[in-house]
Formats: sequence, structure tokens, C-alpha cells
Amino acid sequence: MRTRLAVGLALLVVLVQAAPASAARPLKDVTKRYVGSAVAVQHLTAEADYRKVLTREFDSVTPENEMKWGVVEAVRGQYDWSGADAIVDYARRTGKSVRGHTLVWHSQLPDWVGGLEARELRDVVRQHVFAEAGRYRGKIRAWDVVNEAFNEDGTRRPTVFQEKLGDNYIADAFRWAHKADPKAKLYVNDYNIEGLNPKSDATYELVRSLKRQGVPIHGVGIQGHLSLLYGFPSGMKENIARFAALGVDVAITEADVRIPLPVTPEKLVAQADYFEQVWDACHAVRRCVEFTTWGFTDRHSWVPGVFPGEDAACLFDVDLRPKPAYTRLNP
Repeated sequence: MRTRLAVGLALLVVLVQAAPASAARPLKDVTKRYVGSAVAVQHLTAEADYRKVLTREFDSVTPENEMKWGVVEAVRGQYDWSGADAIVDYARRTGKSVRGHTLVWHSQLPDWVGGLEARELRDVVRQHVFAEAGRYRGKIRAWDVVNEAFNEDGTRRPTVFQEKLGDNYIADAFRWAHKADPKAKLYVNDYNIEGLNPKSDATYELVRSLKRQGVPIHGVGIQGHLSLLYGFPSGMKENIARFAALGVDVAITEADVRIPLPVTPEKLVAQADYFEQVWDACHAVRRCVEFTTWGFTDRHSWVPGVFPGEDAACLFDVDLRPKPAYTRLNP
């Protein structure tokens, strides 16, 4: 609690001079790309100020956890759609599109799934894809169908799906998702594929192979979880362009930029530089159609719970004041 309070106080001091209290126009009006944020239903329903900024600034929302398998079907055959329904209903009321996240992912997976034998597992994955994508048929603009399928060296991640179903589980998931919701755009999504590296090479080869097989894949999701502890990914614009050249769209799906504590004015400027480079790389390629951040306020960031010693990764501070990164994108 002391750390979060210290971060908030430091940001308040910096932001008094670094950013205005409000922008002249919403971020969604700055660009023709979709501009989105991950959303948590508990904050959406309980915090009027959170809801106000989200509604004003973004035209797309991604359920943060509410559509993940471990949430919607923690117990086999018992579904809980309440959180996902609430976000989809909010999007409908406010004229926003929805990015579905995610259908097939090895993490946040119910324990009962991992113990299934191959034949039953394949049937269960199919049932899950049809149940979820089918429930929201016509209401989801884009789905992250398969999430985080590769290791850093470009080899297949040894997930329960890969180990028991083999390479074809990805193509199967896309085919099933397309049958369940033919109008939704279907993406493969991953982190650390922002620049040119073995992992993005493997993703490129996967997309190219799926396209050659006639698999209905429509896009590549580049998560964009960055940190000031590391240099900006090299070749990001070229990487986006090569994916687009395969005939698919590209989306920045989970952008944030972690700051090693303590927060300083200089680090906030560096953070703004990173956000701007991601924004510009996307806008340099016509088929980069979306810029979504993984949450928009440091009040509810996932970062300090996962990366000790880092925080303040979002465009708005804990008091929903726009930070220098926000004003860099929306001058």
C-alpha cells in the first residue's frame, strides 16, 4: 500500500506541470484506428469515474478476464457468463466494439481441462469455442482465438493443447471459431513479438502456413507489454508491415509501458517515447487497425502484482489524470 501511495504522490507532483487535467478531445477521435482498453467488470460497475473516462476515451473494449476459460467454465458444464455479458452489454449501450479475449490459452485454464485425454480434450476445446464464440455471435468485432502459442526461441510452447493435440490444434480452433461466428475477425495473439526476433519469425511462419491451408485467420495481435528496463523493440514497423503483407490485419492488443520505481519526470518522458513509437509504428501501416492498452489507469494495473519494483504502466494515473504518454498521443 505504501508503494502504491508513493507512486501516486510522485505522479501527482509530476503531472501538475506535465499534463493538463483533461484533453480537448477523446483519444478515440484522434485516429481512424480502433482505440481500446482492457476492462474489468468490477471496476466498470462500481466506479463512476472509471466508467466515465473509459466511455469518453475509447471505442473498443477487451474483457480483462471475464471471457477466459477459467472464469466462464471453472467447473465442467457450469457456465458463468455474467461478467462477459455485462461488458458486452455496456459496449452495446455506449456504441463500442468488443475484442474477445481469449478462446484457447494455456493459462487461467480450469484444472479439469488439463487432465483430459487427447480425444476428449479435442472435443472439449471444440465445445468451448462453439459455446463462447457462439454465445456472442455478431457481437464481437475480433477474437484472440489462440493466445501465446510460442516460446521465446520460436518453438511451440508445450501447452496441454500442443502436447496432446499437436500442431493442428491452432488450425482447428480457427476453423471452429469461424463456424461459430463467421463475421468476427480471428487473430493469433502473443507477447514479445513486437520486433523482429525468433518468436515473431515463428508467428509469421505460422500465419503464412495457415493462410496457405485456407484456414480463416484474419489478423495478428501484438500485445505490446514493454518496460523501460529494456530497449524499445527493434524493427517494429517492419515487423507489422511483413505481417500485413501476408494479407492479414495487425492489432496492438495489450499495450503498456512499465516504469521501474521510483517514478520520475524523466521516466515519464521515456514512457511517453515508448508509447509514441508503438502508436506511430501502427499508424505507419494501413492494415494495423487497432491500438488497445491493457487497462488505462494505474489505479488497477496488473503490473505491480507481477513485476515487483515496476508500476505506473498506463496512460492515466491512479486519479485518472492523463500522463505525458497520453498527451503525446493526443497533443
